[in-house]
Amino acid sequence: MNSDLSHQAPSQKPAATPAHIRAAHERIAPHIRRTPLIETPSPIAGAPPVSLKLECIQHTGSFKARGAFHNLLTRPAPPSGCACASGGNHGAAVAYAAGKLGVRARIFVPEIASAAKVAKIRTYGAEPVIGGATYAEAQERCDAYVAETGALLIHPYDAPETIAGAGTVALEWEEDLGRLDLPRLDIVLVAVGGGGLISGLAAWFAGRVRVVGVEPEGSRALHAAFEAGAPVDVAVSSIAADSLGARRVGDLNFDICRRFVSEVALVPDDAIAAAQRRLWTEASIVAEPGGAAAFAALACAAWRPAKAERVGVLVCGANADLATFAQLFE
Repeated sequence: MNSDLSHQAPSQKPAATPAHIRAAHERIAPHIRRTPLIETPSPIAGAPPVSLKLECIQHTGSFKARGAFHNLLTRPAPPSGCACASGGNHGAAVAYAAGKLGVRARIFVPEIASAAKVAKIRTYGAEPVIGGATYAEAQERCDAYVAETGALLIHPYDAPETIAGAGTVALEWEEDLGRLDLPRLDIVLVAVGGGGLISGLAAWFAGRVRVVGVEPEGSRALHAAFEAGAPVDVAVSSIAADSLGARRVGDLNFDICRRFVSEVALVPDDAIAAAQRRLWTEASIVAEPGGAAAFAALACAAWRPAKAERVGVLVCGANADLATFAQLFE
């Protein structure tokens, strides 16, 4: 299902611009991986190859390390350290960045967070605080802790520093296409949770490349916001809920998306699982459900490009629970 969207741009300046994103990349480049691009055959017969940007092999297994480092490199943390709420990927990234930069970190995760992601948080030296059935409830607990201790809040999506950090994915993607003498992209497909990643990419491309959001049918915060004309609360139920399970898209993120995101495709959970299998069998890529969602939209025809359009797909996360991943092939 597609929501084809046309929005009048608000008058205020967006929270992140290409200049902000370039400055963010200069700050975080020593601390992150410049993840590779690969070309893979399109699931659509006769279509050009698809460009995959493999943020699934970024530090901590997702793009989130970019925003975590950018926050900590631009906003000094007090003695109480930093804190965040997360379905797992953002928490692991904040724990990793904080450990590398010598900052204390406390990570609040909901009960739906996968064991693999909670284990990563511990591995990077932070103790996760598990509680609440959903990400939104974990965020409430985190906000209370920040109010009590003065710790630096690192929001997973609705913050300028997080958005600019995420946007560095698009900067690298565009630069590396040129360096490798590959054709420029017409469209990028990006999975959406709270909107940090897609708003970062959209802010960088700023209409030069068409940006399409992809959400699970059971977790559609951006799709609902476009329908309502503003962020609204949605119910969350999806195999990708631990990474794409935001109850409400961020205000800053929505402001950028309404300018520069052309549409949102919705994909069922079985298509996400099928995309995980396909990425592994055809490209040896381990993707968690949220990391496979964007590819799922193309593979299951929930969204289709014009015949000659050059498509890029962001594989944004690899933190799959291995037992669950193995069950996909039984």
